[in-house]
Amino acid sequence: MENKKEYQVINIAGTLAKGFLKSPLTAVLGAFLLIMGYLALNTMPREEDPQIAISGGAVIVPLPGATPKEIENIIVKPLERKLREVRGIEHVYGMAMDNVGIVNVMYYIGEDREDSNLKLYDKVMQNMDSMPKGVMQPLIKPFDIDIDIPILTVAFYPKADKQVDDISLFEMVREVQQHINAVEYVAKTTLKGARKAQYNIEVDMGKLSAYHLSLGQIMQAVQSVAVDVPDVKGKTNSGKLVIFGVKNAIESVEDVGSVIVAQYMNSPIYLRDVASVTHGIDIQNFQTAKIMFKSDVNDTLSKEANQITMTVAKLAGTNAVFVAEDVVKVLESYQKDFDDLGIGYLITRNYGERANEAVNELMSHLLITIIIIALMLVFALGWRESLIVTFSVPAILAFTLFTAWMTGQTMNRITLFALLLSLGLLVDAAIIVIENIHRHLHAHGVEDKKMEDLLIEATDEIGAPTNIATLAIILTMVPMAFVGGMMGSFMKPIPYNVPVALVASLFVAYIFTPYLSLKLLKKPEHKPNNEEDENHKIENNEMKEGKK
Repeated sequence: MENKKEYQVINIAGTLAKGFLKSPLTAVLGAFLLIMGYLALNTMPREEDPQIAISGGAVIVPLPGATPKEIENIIVKPLERKLREVRGIEHVYGMAMDNVGIVNVMYYIGEDREDSNLKLYDKVMQNMDSMPKGVMQPLIKPFDIDIDIPILTVAFYPKADKQVDDISLFEMVREVQQHINAVEYVAKTTLKGARKAQYNIEVDMGKLSAYHLSLGQIMQAVQSVAVDVPDVKGKTNSGKLVIFGVKNAIESVEDVGSVIVAQYMNSPIYLRDVASVTHGIDIQNFQTAKIMFKSDVNDTLSKEANQITMTVAKLAGTNAVFVAEDVVKVLESYQKDFDDLGIGYLITRNYGERANEAVNELMSHLLITIIIIALMLVFALGWRESLIVTFSVPAILAFTLFTAWMTGQTMNRITLFALLLSLGLLVDAAIIVIENIHRHLHAHGVEDKKMEDLLIEATDEIGAPTNIATLAIILTMVPMAFVGGMMGSFMKPIPYNVPVALVASLFVAYIFTPYLSLKLLKKPEHKPNNEEDENHKIENNEMKEGKK
Protein backbone atom coordinates (compact mmCIF):
# COMPACT_ATOMS: atom_id res chain seq x y z
CA MET A 1 0.00 0.00 0.00
CA GLU A 2 1.45 3.37 -1.04
CA ASN A 3 2.15 6.00 1.58
CA LYS A 4 -0.10 9.03 1.09
CA LYS A 5 2.18 11.43 2.95
CA GLU A 6 3.75 13.89 0.50
CA TYR A 7 7.44 14.74 0.71
CA GLN A 8 8.18 18.27 1.97
CA VAL A 9 10.50 20.13 -0.42
CA ILE A 10 13.32 22.08 1.25
CA ASN A 11 15.56 23.00 -1.71
CA ILE A 12 15.25 24.83 -5.05
CA ALA A 13 16.12 21.57 -6.82
CA GLY A 14 13.03 19.91 -5.39
CA THR A 15 10.93 22.99 -6.14
CA LEU A 16 11.89 22.91 -9.82
CA ALA A 17 11.41 19.16 -10.03
CA LYS A 18 7.96 19.38 -8.41
CA GLY A 19 6.86 22.31 -10.58
CA PHE A 20 7.83 20.76 -13.93
CA LEU A 21 7.36 17.04 -13.20
CA LYS A 22 3.80 16.78 -14.57
CA SER A 23 3.58 20.11 -16.37
CA PRO A 24 2.72 19.93 -20.09
CA LEU A 25 5.02 22.91 -20.64
CA THR A 26 8.12 20.86 -19.77
CA ALA A 27 8.16 19.09 -23.14
CA VAL A 28 7.48 22.40 -24.89
CA LEU A 29 10.38 24.02 -23.01
CA GLY A 30 12.73 21.19 -24.00
CA ALA A 31 11.75 21.45 -27.66
CA PHE A 32 12.09 25.24 -27.52
CA LEU A 33 15.63 24.99 -26.12
CA LEU A 34 16.74 22.56 -28.82
CA ILE A 35 15.20 24.63 -31.62
CA MET A 36 16.73 27.88 -30.34
CA GLY A 37 20.11 26.19 -30.01
CA TYR A 38 19.89 24.88 -33.58
CA LEU A 39 18.98 28.32 -34.90
CA ALA A 40 21.80 29.94 -32.94
CA LEU A 41 24.28 27.37 -34.25
CA ASN A 42 23.33 28.09 -37.86
CA THR A 43 22.88 31.87 -37.67
CA MET A 44 25.66 32.99 -35.31
CA PRO A 45 28.49 34.78 -37.14
CA ARG A 46 31.35 32.34 -37.60
CA GLU A 47 34.97 33.37 -37.24
CA GLU A 48 38.15 31.41 -36.83
CA ASP A 49 39.26 33.52 -33.86
CA PRO A 50 37.44 36.11 -31.73
CA GLN A 51 37.68 39.67 -33.03
CA ILE A 52 39.66 41.83 -30.62
CA ALA A 53 38.81 45.52 -30.23
CA ILE A 54 41.97 47.55 -30.89
CA SER A 55 41.56 51.31 -31.11
CA GLY A 56 43.91 54.17 -31.77
CA GLY A 57 44.71 56.82 -34.30
CA ALA A 58 47.22 59.25 -35.77
CA VAL A 59 47.23 63.04 -35.59
CA ILE A 60 49.04 64.55 -38.60
CA VAL A 61 49.93 68.25 -38.25
CA PRO A 62 51.56 69.94 -41.31
CA LEU A 63 53.76 73.02 -40.89
CA PRO A 64 55.33 73.95 -44.26
CA GLY A 65 58.93 75.08 -44.09
CA ALA A 66 59.64 73.79 -40.57
CA THR A 67 62.61 71.59 -39.74
CA PRO A 68 62.28 68.33 -37.78
CA LYS A 69 63.71 70.02 -34.66
CA GLU A 70 61.15 72.81 -34.87
CA ILE A 71 58.36 70.33 -35.47
CA GLU A 72 59.42 68.36 -32.39
CA ASN A 73 59.54 71.39 -30.08
CA ILE A 74 56.44 73.32 -31.13
CA ILE A 75 54.08 70.55 -32.34
CA VAL A 76 54.98 66.97 -31.32
CA LYS A 77 55.93 67.45 -27.66
CA PRO A 78 53.06 69.86 -26.77
CA LEU A 79 50.59 67.58 -28.55
CA GLU A 80 51.90 64.52 -26.71
CA ARG A 81 51.38 66.26 -23.37
CA LYS A 82 47.81 67.18 -24.25
CA LEU A 83 46.90 63.74 -25.56
CA ARG A 84 48.11 62.09 -22.35
CA GLU A 85 45.28 63.90 -20.61
CA VAL A 86 42.80 61.63 -22.40
CA ARG A 87 41.70 58.71 -20.27
CA GLY A 88 42.26 55.25 -21.77
CA ILE A 89 45.39 56.02 -23.78
CA GLU A 90 48.09 53.41 -23.27
CA HIS A 91 50.86 54.60 -25.59
CA VAL A 92 51.73 57.83 -27.41
CA TYR A 93 54.38 57.86 -30.16
CA GLY A 94 55.55 61.10 -31.79
CA MET A 95 57.51 61.55 -35.02
CA ALA A 96 59.01 64.79 -36.36
CA MET A 97 59.91 65.21 -40.04
CA ASP A 98 60.38 68.01 -42.49
CA ASN A 99 57.18 70.04 -42.77
CA VAL A 100 55.03 67.63 -40.74
CA GLY A 101 54.62 66.14 -37.27
CA ILE A 102 52.80 62.85 -36.56
CA VAL A 103 51.60 61.66 -33.16
CA ASN A 104 50.27 58.08 -32.99
CA VAL A 105 47.96 57.09 -30.14
CA MET A 106 47.14 53.56 -28.96
CA TYR A 107 44.27 52.95 -26.53
CA TYR A 108 44.02 50.07 -24.11
CA ILE A 109 42.73 46.88 -25.73
CA GLY A 110 39.02 46.59 -25.24
CA GLU A 111 38.28 50.32 -25.39
CA ASP A 112 35.36 51.23 -27.61
CA ARG A 113 36.73 52.38 -30.97
CA GLU A 114 34.06 55.01 -31.68
CA ASP A 115 34.39 56.56 -28.23
CA SER A 116 38.18 56.55 -28.53
CA ASN A 117 38.10 58.31 -31.89
CA LEU A 118 35.71 60.92 -30.55
CA LYS A 119 37.89 61.63 -27.50
CA LEU A 120 40.95 61.95 -29.72
CA TYR A 121 39.21 64.38 -32.06
CA ASP A 122 37.82 66.48 -29.20
CA LYS A 123 41.19 66.83 -27.49
CA VAL A 124 42.92 67.99 -30.69
CA MET A 125 40.16 70.49 -31.52
CA GLN A 126 40.14 71.87 -27.96
CA ASN A 127 43.79 72.83 -28.28
CA MET A 128 43.78 74.33 -31.75
CA ASP A 129 44.25 77.81 -30.25
CA SER A 130 47.62 76.79 -28.81
CA MET A 131 48.99 75.64 -32.18
CA PRO A 132 51.83 77.82 -33.57
CA LYS A 133 51.20 80.28 -36.37
CA GLY A 134 51.33 78.81 -39.86
CA VAL A 135 50.09 75.37 -38.86
CA MET A 136 47.64 73.82 -41.31
CA GLN A 137 44.46 72.03 -40.27
CA PRO A 138 45.41 68.78 -38.43
CA LEU A 139 44.40 65.51 -40.01
CA ILE A 140 43.05 62.91 -37.56
CA LYS A 141 43.15 59.39 -38.96
CA PRO A 142 41.73 56.63 -36.72
CA PHE A 143 43.01 53.08 -36.90
CA ASP A 144 40.34 50.74 -38.26
CA ILE A 145 41.65 47.32 -37.31
CA ASP A 146 38.18 45.76 -37.71
CA ILE A 147 38.30 46.03 -41.50
CA ASP A 148 42.06 45.94 -42.09
CA ILE A 149 42.34 42.14 -41.79
CA PRO A 150 41.15 40.45 -45.02
CA ILE A 151 39.00 37.33 -44.94
CA LEU A 152 39.58 36.52 -48.61
CA THR A 153 42.53 36.96 -50.98
CA VAL A 154 42.27 36.18 -54.68
CA ALA A 155 45.19 36.03 -57.11
CA PHE A 156 44.38 36.93 -60.74
CA TYR A 157 46.92 35.92 -63.38
CA PRO A 158 47.17 35.61 -67.19
CA LYS A 159 46.77 32.09 -68.54
CA ALA A 160 49.64 30.70 -70.53
CA ASP A 161 47.59 30.04 -73.67
CA LYS A 162 46.39 33.64 -74.23
CA GLN A 163 48.81 35.88 -72.28
CA VAL A 164 46.57 38.85 -71.54
CA ASP A 165 48.58 42.05 -71.08
CA ASP A 166 48.99 43.72 -67.69
CA ILE A 167 46.75 46.69 -68.51
CA SER A 168 43.81 44.55 -69.65
CA LEU A 169 44.29 42.35 -66.59
CA PHE A 170 44.12 45.39 -64.30
CA GLU A 171 41.03 46.81 -65.99
CA MET A 172 39.19 43.49 -65.67
CA VAL A 173 40.17 43.03 -62.05
CA ARG A 174 39.16 46.62 -61.30
CA GLU A 175 35.70 45.90 -62.71
CA VAL A 176 35.38 42.79 -60.53
CA GLN A 177 36.55 44.80 -57.51
CA GLN A 178 33.79 47.35 -58.09
CA HIS A 179 31.19 44.58 -58.12
CA ILE A 180 32.58 42.92 -54.98
CA ASN A 181 32.49 46.25 -53.13
CA ALA A 182 28.70 46.17 -53.53
CA VAL A 183 28.39 42.78 -51.77
CA GLU A 184 26.58 43.04 -48.44
CA TYR A 185 28.85 43.25 -45.35
CA VAL A 186 32.00 43.70 -47.46
CA ALA A 187 33.92 46.54 -45.80
CA LYS A 188 36.68 47.25 -48.30
CA THR A 189 38.80 45.73 -51.04
CA THR A 190 42.37 46.46 -52.06
CA LEU A 191 44.58 45.52 -55.01
CA LYS A 192 48.22 44.49 -54.64
CA GLY A 193 50.58 44.19 -57.57
CA ALA A 194 48.31 46.08 -60.00
CA ARG A 195 50.02 47.57 -63.04
CA LYS A 196 48.26 50.66 -64.42
CA ALA A 197 48.65 52.22 -67.84
CA GLN A 198 50.77 55.37 -68.10
CA TYR A 199 53.28 57.23 -70.28
CA ASN A 200 56.82 56.57 -69.10
CA ILE A 201 59.36 59.35 -69.57
CA GLU A 202 63.00 58.30 -69.31
CA VAL A 203 65.15 61.42 -69.11
CA ASP A 204 68.64 61.44 -70.61
CA MET A 205 70.71 63.14 -67.94
CA GLY A 206 73.47 63.97 -70.44
CA LYS A 207 71.10 65.87 -72.73
CA LEU A 208 69.52 67.52 -69.68
CA SER A 209 72.90 68.93 -68.68
CA ALA A 210 73.68 70.00 -72.24
CA TYR A 211 70.56 72.16 -72.34
CA HIS A 212 71.20 73.44 -68.79
CA LEU A 213 67.87 72.06 -67.55
CA SER A 214 66.84 70.53 -64.22
CA LEU A 215 64.58 67.59 -63.51
CA GLY A 216 62.18 69.94 -61.71
CA GLN A 217 61.60 71.86 -64.95
CA ILE A 218 60.68 68.60 -66.69
CA MET A 219 58.17 67.75 -63.93
CA GLN A 220 56.55 71.19 -64.00
CA ALA A 221 56.22 71.15 -67.76
CA VAL A 222 54.48 67.77 -67.76
CA GLN A 223 52.23 68.59 -64.80
CA SER A 224 51.05 71.82 -66.42
CA VAL A 225 49.34 69.96 -69.26
CA ALA A 226 48.55 66.58 -67.69
CA VAL A 227 45.35 67.60 -65.89
CA ASP A 228 42.20 68.98 -67.50
CA VAL A 229 40.40 71.29 -65.05
CA PRO A 230 37.63 73.38 -66.66
CA ASP A 231 37.30 76.93 -65.37
CA VAL A 232 33.82 78.24 -64.54
CA LYS A 233 33.49 81.85 -65.75
CA GLY A 234 29.91 82.73 -64.86
CA LYS A 235 26.44 83.09 -66.36
CA THR A 236 25.21 84.62 -69.61
CA ASN A 237 22.30 87.03 -69.94
CA SER A 238 19.99 84.07 -70.59
CA GLY A 239 21.04 82.49 -67.28
CA LYS A 240 23.06 79.69 -68.83
CA LEU A 241 26.27 78.50 -67.18
CA VAL A 242 29.39 78.97 -69.27
CA ILE A 243 32.31 76.60 -68.74
CA PHE A 244 35.62 77.19 -70.50
CA GLY A 245 37.69 74.07 -70.71
CA VAL A 246 40.23 72.43 -72.95
CA LYS A 247 40.68 68.89 -74.04
CA ASN A 248 43.29 66.91 -72.14
CA ALA A 249 46.55 67.95 -73.74
CA ILE A 250 48.09 64.48 -73.51
CA GLU A 251 46.51 61.67 -75.49
CA SER A 252 49.43 59.91 -77.17
CA VAL A 253 53.18 59.41 -77.04
CA GLU A 254 53.60 62.17 -79.63
CA ASP A 255 51.67 64.62 -77.44
CA VAL A 256 53.93 63.89 -74.51
CA GLY A 257 57.05 64.31 -76.64
CA SER A 258 55.78 67.63 -77.97
CA VAL A 259 55.58 69.25 -74.53
CA ILE A 260 57.80 72.34 -74.41
CA VAL A 261 60.00 72.28 -71.33
CA ALA A 262 62.12 75.43 -71.87
CA GLN A 263 63.53 77.93 -74.34
CA TYR A 264 67.14 77.69 -75.48
CA MET A 265 68.65 80.37 -77.74
CA ASN A 266 65.18 81.55 -78.78
CA SER A 267 64.20 78.01 -79.77
CA PRO A 268 61.78 75.72 -77.92
CA ILE A 269 63.14 72.60 -76.28
CA TYR A 270 60.71 69.72 -76.49
CA LEU A 271 60.50 66.82 -74.10
CA ARG A 272 61.49 64.42 -76.90
CA ASP A 273 64.78 66.29 -77.19
CA VAL A 274 65.90 65.28 -73.68
CA ALA A 275 63.90 62.11 -72.98
CA SER A 276 62.39 59.02 -74.56
CA VAL A 277 58.64 58.61 -74.16
CA THR A 278 56.88 55.23 -74.26
CA HIS A 279 53.38 53.99 -73.51
CA GLY A 280 53.52 51.31 -70.86
CA ILE A 281 52.77 50.57 -67.20
CA ASP A 282 53.60 52.31 -63.92
CA ILE A 283 57.07 50.87 -63.54
CA GLN A 284 57.97 53.36 -60.78
CA ASN A 285 55.63 51.69 -58.23
CA PHE A 286 57.61 48.42 -58.09
CA GLN A 287 54.52 46.44 -57.07
CA THR A 288 54.93 43.44 -59.30
CA ALA A 289 53.78 40.20 -57.68
CA LYS A 290 54.45 36.75 -59.11
CA ILE A 291 52.49 33.53 -59.02
CA MET A 292 54.16 30.15 -59.55
CA PHE A 293 52.33 27.13 -60.93
CA LYS A 294 52.96 23.92 -62.82
CA SER A 295 51.68 23.61 -66.37
CA ASP A 296 51.27 19.83 -66.04
CA VAL A 297 50.90 17.35 -63.20
CA ASN A 298 54.09 15.55 -64.21
CA ASP A 299 55.97 18.78 -64.87
CA THR A 300 58.66 19.34 -62.26
CA LEU A 301 59.51 22.84 -63.48
CA SER A 302 57.39 25.64 -62.05
CA LYS A 303 56.43 28.60 -64.21
CA GLU A 304 55.65 32.08 -63.02
CA ALA A 305 53.51 34.98 -64.19
CA ASN A 306 52.55 38.44 -63.00
CA GLN A 307 49.49 38.49 -60.80
CA ILE A 308 47.18 40.93 -59.03
CA THR A 309 46.04 40.05 -55.53
CA MET A 310 42.66 41.32 -54.37
CA THR A 311 41.98 41.40 -50.63
CA VAL A 312 38.43 41.47 -49.24
CA ALA A 313 37.62 42.52 -45.66
CA LYS A 314 34.28 42.23 -43.87
CA LEU A 315 32.45 44.41 -41.38
CA ALA A 316 33.01 43.65 -37.70
CA GLY A 317 30.59 41.15 -36.16
CA THR A 318 29.37 39.70 -39.46
CA ASN A 319 29.53 36.08 -40.59
CA ALA A 320 32.81 35.43 -42.41
CA VAL A 321 31.37 32.27 -43.97
CA PHE A 322 28.43 34.04 -45.65
CA VAL A 323 30.52 37.01 -46.82
CA ALA A 324 33.16 34.73 -48.36
CA GLU A 325 30.49 32.65 -50.11
CA ASP A 326 28.89 35.79 -51.59
CA VAL A 327 32.25 36.99 -52.91
CA VAL A 328 32.98 33.59 -54.47
CA LYS A 329 29.60 33.76 -56.25
CA VAL A 330 30.60 37.11 -57.77
CA LEU A 331 33.86 35.60 -59.03
CA GLU A 332 32.00 32.66 -60.53
CA SER A 333 29.64 35.04 -62.37
CA TYR A 334 32.67 36.49 -64.22
CA GLN A 335 34.01 33.09 -65.29
CA LYS A 336 33.00 33.53 -68.95
CA ASP A 337 34.67 36.95 -69.16
CA PHE A 338 37.80 35.51 -67.56
CA ASP A 339 37.89 32.67 -70.09
CA ASP A 340 37.46 35.04 -73.03
CA LEU A 341 40.34 37.26 -71.89
CA GLY A 342 42.54 34.40 -70.73
CA ILE A 343 42.50 35.29 -67.04
CA GLY A 344 42.70 32.72 -64.28
CA TYR A 345 42.26 33.17 -60.56
CA LEU A 346 43.13 31.30 -57.38
CA ILE A 347 41.64 31.84 -53.93
CA THR A 348 44.79 31.86 -51.83
CA ARG A 349 43.08 32.61 -48.52
CA ASN A 350 39.51 31.92 -47.49
CA TYR A 351 39.00 32.90 -43.88
CA GLY A 352 35.29 32.01 -44.06
CA GLU A 353 36.02 28.45 -45.21
CA ARG A 354 38.65 28.01 -42.51
CA ALA A 355 36.27 29.37 -39.85
CA ASN A 356 33.52 27.02 -41.01
CA GLU A 357 35.86 24.03 -40.99
CA ALA A 358 37.14 24.91 -37.50
CA VAL A 359 33.60 25.22 -36.11
CA ASN A 360 32.41 22.01 -37.80
CA GLU A 361 35.46 20.09 -36.60
CA LEU A 362 34.92 21.15 -33.00
CA MET A 363 31.22 20.36 -33.25
CA SER A 364 32.03 16.86 -34.51
CA HIS A 365 34.42 16.36 -31.59
CA LEU A 366 31.68 17.61 -29.28
CA LEU A 367 29.30 15.00 -30.70
CA ILE A 368 31.89 12.25 -30.28
CA THR A 369 32.38 13.25 -26.65
CA ILE A 370 28.63 13.11 -26.01
CA ILE A 371 28.47 9.60 -27.51
CA ILE A 372 31.37 8.44 -25.33
CA ILE A 373 29.66 9.79 -22.21
CA ALA A 374 26.42 8.03 -23.18
CA LEU A 375 28.19 4.68 -23.69
CA MET A 376 29.94 4.95 -20.34
CA LEU A 377 26.65 5.61 -18.57
CA VAL A 378 25.04 2.60 -20.26
CA PHE A 379 27.45 0.29 -18.46
CA ALA A 380 27.35 2.24 -15.19
CA LEU A 381 23.61 2.87 -14.74
CA GLY A 382 21.67 1.44 -17.67
CA TRP A 383 20.52 2.50 -21.09
CA ARG A 384 17.46 4.38 -19.86
CA GLU A 385 19.47 6.43 -17.38
CA SER A 386 22.11 7.01 -20.05
CA LEU A 387 19.47 8.32 -22.45
CA ILE A 388 18.20 10.79 -19.85
CA VAL A 389 21.68 12.20 -19.13
CA THR A 390 22.54 12.33 -22.84
CA PHE A 391 19.53 14.58 -23.49
CA SER A 392 20.81 17.08 -20.95
CA VAL A 393 24.01 17.77 -22.93
CA PRO A 394 22.41 19.18 -26.13
CA ALA A 395 19.84 21.02 -24.03
CA ILE A 396 22.58 22.75 -22.03
CA LEU A 397 24.65 23.54 -25.10
CA ALA A 398 21.56 24.86 -26.90
CA PHE A 399 20.80 27.24 -24.02
CA THR A 400 24.44 28.40 -23.89
CA LEU A 401 24.65 29.02 -27.65
CA PHE A 402 21.31 30.84 -27.63
CA THR A 403 22.53 33.09 -24.80
CA ALA A 404 25.79 33.79 -26.67
CA TRP A 405 23.81 34.63 -29.80
CA MET A 406 21.53 37.04 -27.93
CA THR A 407 24.52 38.81 -26.35
CA GLY A 408 26.19 39.45 -29.72
CA GLN A 409 29.00 36.88 -29.52
CA THR A 410 30.41 35.05 -32.51
CA MET A 411 31.00 31.36 -33.09
CA ASN A 412 34.77 30.80 -33.04
CA ARG A 413 37.36 28.36 -31.78
CA ILE A 414 37.54 29.93 -28.33
CA THR A 415 33.75 29.87 -27.87
CA LEU A 416 33.60 26.17 -28.74
CA PHE A 417 36.69 25.47 -26.65
CA ALA A 418 34.82 26.93 -23.68
CA LEU A 419 32.00 24.44 -24.31
CA LEU A 420 34.43 21.54 -24.66
CA LEU A 421 36.19 22.64 -21.48
CA SER A 422 32.96 22.59 -19.51
CA LEU A 423 31.50 19.47 -21.14
CA GLY A 424 32.63 17.16 -18.35
CA LEU A 425 31.14 19.55 -15.82
CA LEU A 426 27.85 19.93 -17.69
CA VAL A 427 26.76 16.33 -17.22
CA ASP A 428 27.91 16.26 -13.61
CA ALA A 429 24.65 17.62 -12.17
CA ALA A 430 22.49 15.37 -14.35
CA ILE A 431 24.58 12.32 -13.43
CA ILE A 432 24.28 13.13 -9.71
CA VAL A 433 20.49 13.48 -9.99
CA ILE A 434 19.96 10.33 -12.05
CA GLU A 435 22.30 8.34 -9.79
CA ASN A 436 20.37 9.40 -6.69
CA ILE A 437 17.09 8.55 -8.42
CA HIS A 438 18.54 5.16 -9.34
CA ARG A 439 19.55 4.59 -5.70
CA HIS A 440 16.09 5.50 -4.40
CA LEU A 441 14.43 3.20 -6.91
CA HIS A 442 16.44 0.23 -5.63
CA ALA A 443 16.14 1.03 -1.93
CA HIS A 444 13.97 -0.91 0.56
CA GLY A 445 10.48 0.41 1.00
CA VAL A 446 10.29 1.91 -2.48
CA GLU A 447 7.01 0.11 -3.09
CA ASP A 448 5.40 2.24 -0.37
CA LYS A 449 6.17 5.56 -2.17
CA LYS A 450 4.63 7.26 -5.13
CA MET A 451 6.91 7.53 -8.15
CA GLU A 452 6.40 11.32 -8.20
CA ASP A 453 7.36 11.71 -4.53
CA LEU A 454 10.38 9.49 -5.00
CA LEU A 455 11.68 11.58 -7.93
CA ILE A 456 11.11 14.88 -6.10
CA GLU A 457 12.79 13.57 -2.94
CA ALA A 458 15.78 12.19 -4.84
CA THR A 459 16.27 15.48 -6.70
CA ASP A 460 15.74 17.68 -3.64
CA GLU A 461 18.13 15.61 -1.56
CA ILE A 462 21.21 16.44 -3.62
CA GLY A 463 20.25 20.06 -4.44
CA ALA A 464 22.29 21.89 -1.82
CA PRO A 465 25.66 20.11 -2.32
CA THR A 466 25.30 20.22 -6.12
CA ASN A 467 24.58 23.96 -6.04
CA ILE A 468 27.61 24.64 -3.85
CA ALA A 469 29.91 22.51 -6.01
CA THR A 470 28.73 24.23 -9.20
CA LEU A 471 29.11 27.68 -7.62
CA ALA A 472 32.68 26.83 -6.59
CA ILE A 473 33.54 25.87 -10.18
CA ILE A 474 31.97 29.07 -11.52
CA LEU A 475 34.02 31.17 -9.12
CA THR A 476 37.20 29.61 -10.51
CA MET A 477 36.27 30.96 -13.95
CA VAL A 478 35.32 34.49 -12.87
CA PRO A 479 38.91 35.82 -12.40
CA MET A 480 39.64 35.08 -16.06
CA ALA A 481 37.15 37.80 -17.02
CA PHE A 482 39.40 40.43 -15.41
CA VAL A 483 42.55 39.51 -17.34
CA GLY A 484 43.60 42.52 -19.40
CA GLY A 485 45.53 43.03 -22.61
CA MET A 486 45.50 40.92 -25.73
CA MET A 487 45.22 37.60 -23.89
CA GLY A 488 42.26 38.75 -21.82
CA SER A 489 40.31 39.84 -24.90
CA PHE A 490 41.22 36.64 -26.74
CA MET A 491 40.12 34.30 -23.92
CA LYS A 492 37.04 36.31 -22.91
CA PRO A 493 34.51 33.76 -24.32
CA ILE A 494 35.61 31.24 -21.66
CA PRO A 495 34.56 33.21 -18.52
CA TYR A 496 31.46 34.39 -20.39
CA ASN A 497 30.17 31.00 -21.58
CA VAL A 498 31.37 28.45 -19.03
CA PRO A 499 29.39 29.96 -16.08
CA VAL A 500 26.29 30.22 -18.28
CA ALA A 501 26.66 26.56 -19.27
CA LEU A 502 27.12 25.46 -15.64
CA VAL A 503 24.06 27.36 -14.44
CA ALA A 504 22.08 25.91 -17.34
CA SER A 505 23.26 22.41 -16.33
CA LEU A 506 21.65 22.85 -12.91
CA PHE A 507 18.29 23.92 -14.29
CA VAL A 508 18.31 21.16 -16.92
CA ALA A 509 19.22 18.55 -14.30
CA TYR A 510 16.52 19.69 -11.87
CA ILE A 511 13.78 20.11 -14.51
CA PHE A 512 14.27 17.52 -17.23
CA THR A 513 16.00 14.66 -15.39
CA PRO A 514 13.02 13.98 -13.04
CA TYR A 515 10.58 14.58 -15.91
CA LEU A 516 12.28 12.07 -18.23
CA SER A 517 12.74 9.63 -15.35
CA LEU A 518 8.98 9.64 -14.79
CA LYS A 519 8.49 8.79 -18.47
CA LEU A 520 11.25 6.18 -18.88
CA LEU A 521 11.97 4.63 -15.48
CA LYS A 522 9.81 2.32 -13.40
CA LYS A 523 9.95 1.12 -9.83
CA PRO A 524 11.47 -2.38 -9.66
CA GLU A 525 9.34 -5.12 -8.14
CA HIS A 526 10.90 -6.38 -4.85
CA LYS A 527 9.87 -10.03 -4.25
CA PRO A 528 11.13 -12.02 -1.26
CA ASN A 529 13.26 -14.79 -2.77
CA ASN A 530 14.81 -16.30 0.40
CA GLU A 531 14.08 -17.07 3.99
CA GLU A 532 15.74 -13.92 5.30
CA ASP A 533 13.46 -11.67 3.30
CA GLU A 534 10.43 -13.71 4.43
CA ASN A 535 11.45 -13.48 8.07
CA HIS A 536 12.03 -9.74 7.68
CA LYS A 537 8.47 -9.38 6.39
CA ILE A 538 7.04 -11.50 9.26
CA GLU A 539 8.92 -9.41 11.81
CA ASN A 540 7.53 -6.22 10.37
CA ASN A 541 3.98 -7.61 10.52
CA GLU A 542 4.45 -8.71 14.13
CA MET A 543 5.74 -5.26 15.10
CA LYS A 544 2.71 -3.65 13.51
CA GLU A 545 0.34 -6.06 15.38
CA GLY A 546 2.12 -5.35 18.67
CA LYS A 547 1.71 -1.64 18.24
CA LYS A 548 -1.99 -2.14 17.67
